[in-house]
Amino acid sequence: MEYSPKKIGVIISVDGNVSQVGLYDTTNDTDVFWYGDILSGAKVGAFVTIHQNMVKIIATVASESIIDQQNISNLNIYDNRYKKNSMKRSISLKVKGVIENQRFNITSNDDYAIIYDFDKDHSFFIGKDLFEINKDIYLNFNNLMPTHIGIFGNTGSGKSNTLHKMYYELFQSSFKDYINQKSQFFVIDFNGEYVGKSMFGLTDDDKEIFNISTRTDESDKIIITKKYLLDPDLLSILFDAKPGTQVPFLRDTLRKYKSIKTEELITILRNQKNIDRVTLEKWIKIGELLGLNDSLLKPFKKCSKEFLYGNTKIENENNELLLKNDKITDAGNHYFKFDDVKKELANTLKSVSEIKKLYFFIEFQRVYVAVYDSKTSEFISPMIKRIENSLDALDRVIEVKDNLSDSYKLLNIFSLVNANQEVTRLLPMLVSKMVYDAHKSEVSSSGSVKKTIHLIIDEAHNILNDVNKNNKDDWKDYRLSVFEEIIKEGRKFGVYLTLASQRPSDISMTIISQLHNFFIHRIVNDKDLQILENTMPTLDYSSYKRIPLLGQGEVVITGKAFNMPFFVVVNRLESVRPNSDDVSLVRLWEPNPDSDG
Repeated sequence: MEYSPKKIGVIISVDGNVSQVGLYDTTNDTDVFWYGDILSGAKVGAFVTIHQNMVKIIATVASESIIDQQNISNLNIYDNRYKKNSMKRSISLKVKGVIENQRFNITSNDDYAIIYDFDKDHSFFIGKDLFEINKDIYLNFNNLMPTHIGIFGNTGSGKSNTLHKMYYELFQSSFKDYINQKSQFFVIDFNGEYVGKSMFGLTDDDKEIFNISTRTDESDKIIITKKYLLDPDLLSILFDAKPGTQVPFLRDTLRKYKSIKTEELITILRNQKNIDRVTLEKWIKIGELLGLNDSLLKPFKKCSKEFLYGNTKIENENNELLLKNDKITDAGNHYFKFDDVKKELANTLKSVSEIKKLYFFIEFQRVYVAVYDSKTSEFISPMIKRIENSLDALDRVIEVKDNLSDSYKLLNIFSLVNANQEVTRLLPMLVSKMVYDAHKSEVSSSGSVKKTIHLIIDEAHNILNDVNKNNKDDWKDYRLSVFEEIIKEGRKFGVYLTLASQRPSDISMTIISQLHNFFIHRIVNDKDLQILENTMPTLDYSSYKRIPLLGQGEVVITGKAFNMPFFVVVNRLESVRPNSDDVSLVRLWEPNPDSDG
């Protein structure tokens, strides 16, 4: 039998894109059973279809009211209002779009599939329609995933669950094996919410969790290429180097570090004419920290005790001159064992981590500068302590390699809950820039996108805050410039950003304005709401006004991937979900029957 739409009323007035509809008496039920389907009745938030010739106009119910047809007098004595047969119901409709006669019908399930633009082979289940709970909502992978996505909402609104649900469904889809070959995902997790064993539905074969900690020596280490560790601009900002003398010193040191010559490191030991006792003792101290053999350092320690600047005359136990006319004699060369020191220094530098090697090289360079340019040395000294603290923290959490080959899996989660502020502000930017630049170079070389990179940043306001931008905060300026480039240029290279945050107003407007699709949970702050209103042209006013009223897990979804905004109750995964549930105080306070108390 041919399907016929369920007619529920007639249009009685039109004002722009708002229509008033008078309903038939038999269509006031919450749900309607029609041709074997349960259809949602005409209630606030529900979809309805206007048939005009061969065109289907989709609208939502914005409000409803009643009309009293027998109210003909204002005098109480003649008051005929509110009688059983005098009341007529009307609804106000907001037009959303067109699918294909002045007839007005309940929207069918086939029409819903067109509205939400999904087919089950290429879509995933996200949840139920908030206003029509019988309707399952599916999101199209291809429309959503190759875009920049923003997930916003107050704490406890459900945004972490939404983020996890979206990527969980992706990794459980039929595309999973192909995704593993063609894409990589990097999650920046500031609060340790995604470190559970079964998170995102992936096993350890496809997922790597990096628990970053600066509190212990047991931290997992993130793989960083030497190129990015030795970036002069990055290190200058990290060490808060001043442009006058400290930045030039740092740049010159990094240039020399790329091709270390151990002979240069011991040059000042050979040049006894210019070295003084204090400088020599500094060199010896660095050697001790580096772990040089004490038997090789012992002659220099003895020498430093007898040093007199400008009048060096030192003898060994056999009364042989070690220095003559400020030059080291043959006996001196034998006594100080310069060749052995050089060899030991080279071997020791090879055995330490790249970051420790960098630190010791900077210290050696400081001693070198102290010998030949004591005035500059005074300006460098304040920076050295900052370098020591920064590199000590980085050495706990970073492993340096020449390239990233096979260093990362399909999904890589960086948990920063136990990292200090210095590491949490550096690592997300460093990882993102490194991955983006490497992928950009690969795409530029091949001329086409053969792989995609997805950067997922939870609590993004922690690193994308632009409050102090252009206010002499070089670190924030540099960090924001990195992410602004990624979100502005990344799409053409197959790099996509997903952000989740409680405060969209704290995030750089350049970044917010480049987002394509939005998942908006409950937000009540006027400033945050205003930002969203200005950056989401696809969100109509009536939907916007409902945002502060949303409950936990309820979200409005809008953007270029969707034909119109719609409200969804996101499906909550019970078996595996982020570690962000509210604490149940009643359960916490209940007495434990197994305890002694």
